[in-house]
Amino acid sequence: GGTVIGSARCKSFRTREGRLQAAYNLVQRGITNLCVIGGDGSLTGANLFREEWSGLLEELAQKGKIDEEAVKKYAYLNIVGMVGSIDNDFCGTDMTIGTDSALHRIIEVVDAIMTTAQSHQRTFVLEVMGRHCGYLALVSALACGADWVFIPEYPPEEGWEDSMCVKLSE
Repeated sequence: GGTVIGSARCKSFRTREGRLQAAYNLVQRGITNLCVIGGDGSLTGANLFREEWSGLLEELAQKGKIDEEAVKKYAYLNIVGMVGSIDNDFCGTDMTIGTDSALHRIIEVVDAIMTTAQSHQRTFVLEVMGRHCGYLALVSALACGADWVFIPEYPPEEGWEDSMCVKLSE
């Protein structure tokens, strides 16, 4: 995944000048198709790039970096966007790229600490990722038989500490 290879939308791409350089790079290499795999930032950036594409080409031509023939030849940029996020919070997808592997890792971790927790009669608290989405926490809690789970979509009510202690004491 992107985390392993260290890929992310670069800061300069957030500026028009950065997107202008990206457009120039694509034209120079004859690239007319992109597949963008990412979350909110990457897909928002790809959409903005798509919207600005013709204007970027015109600006490159005005600056003399590309000729009018290149503007016509590369007039269309095809972009496919794929949701690559562990959050699984994108409408229209059954499961986003990254969710399944994240769930597997969480379950592996729970399996690894379960025997320690049982042998020492201890309670373990596990925090999982999911920026503003409790999907991973909820599904992994169900899969692993957690006694308690917090998710951002359903914040705990007043006095939750007492209720949790009673549950854990049981």
